[in-house]
Amino acid sequence: MIACQRENFSIPPEVSYLNCAYMSPLMNSVVETGQKSLLRKAQPFKITSRDFYETGDELRREFAKLINCSDPERIAIIPSVSYGIATAAKNIDLQKGQNVVVLGEQFPSNYYTWEKKCREANCEVIMVNAPENSANRTVEWNHRILEAINSSTALVALGSVHWSDGTVYDLQAIRDRTWEVGAKLIIDGTQSVGAMPIDIATLQPDVLICAGYKWLMCPYSISFGYFAEDFDSGEPLEHNWINRLESENFARLVDYQDMYMPKAGRYQMGEQSNFILAPMALTAIRQLNEWTPQAIQEYCKHIVGDRLETLRNRGFWFEEAKSRGNHLFGIRMPEDLNIDQVKANLEEKSVFVSIRGSAIRVGPHLYNTTNDIDKLVESLLSA
Repeated sequence: MIACQRENFSIPPEVSYLNCAYMSPLMNSVVETGQKSLLRKAQPFKITSRDFYETGDELRREFAKLINCSDPERIAIIPSVSYGIATAAKNIDLQKGQNVVVLGEQFPSNYYTWEKKCREANCEVIMVNAPENSANRTVEWNHRILEAINSSTALVALGSVHWSDGTVYDLQAIRDRTWEVGAKLIIDGTQSVGAMPIDIATLQPDVLICAGYKWLMCPYSISFGYFAEDFDSGEPLEHNWINRLESENFARLVDYQDMYMPKAGRYQMGEQSNFILAPMALTAIRQLNEWTPQAIQEYCKHIVGDRLETLRNRGFWFEEAKSRGNHLFGIRMPEDLNIDQVKANLEEKSVFVSIRGSAIRVGPHLYNTTNDIDKLVESLLSA
């Protein structure tokens, strides 16, 4: 099993940062890359035309490797999840009477676009809510999703896991069902890709969008999109110079070009060459590929172990390990628990988590130890 990597982060020893689902800390190596990149930008005469492409191309290759995609040209560098979802929506035609399946309490970036598109096309948004009964919740929720997909379904848009509690969805069964009815599958992988294995070659979604600042451990405002072959001839959101064919020939940029870069290259954002963020993101994803998402899952499982069971005996509820990510899970609090006292206890012990409604969202990583989990449990029990 991989060893704790806390020395690679600038986290004070008294801090228990269990909140990677909110925002990852930057690795020291990523910060160092950022510092070097800032100094480089201070001397732009050292930046050549090749530099506009080489880092981005390598970044696409590394992200493709992370998700087991054999073709890096299917990867686009984008600024955000909403940008990627809007790109997908722009290139999907909905017909009157069709429906789009989403999940209850889905993250807004993968909902608002579909709600608007359905409203304009006179289509229906089918929202599949989680079962209220906690027994077999994940199994029943997955069953409801499959039942909701029918012959009128144009697409299913969901997260790879639920963003607030790490509930794991049976993506392969959902993919198989969408194939049966001819629907597309749009996945927001923000809360799992980088920390949980995903195999694009096997799953074959139509679109996978991932924000970079969480489990990909990248700086803010750089994200990634995978687009399958049905999108190879689509129209991008923006018409910038760098996503056009042969844009690398700076001397001929005014010889206007109707053709785009191949495959997902047409969907890349303007200023994708970002000389500060892109090198930082490359350093981060290279490290993730060295660690591997599977190793991160195993490590998180190890440090959590059965340390949460004391909470279950005191009225807290959380999914069984098989039904959630090891890197992300939600702890539901007893109704009579004083939330202000919970927050005060967590703050006193320097335990950082996210509180979402009646749930505490916990997101450990390789920089955490068993001591961090014990401090979390103690803080909740003392409330």
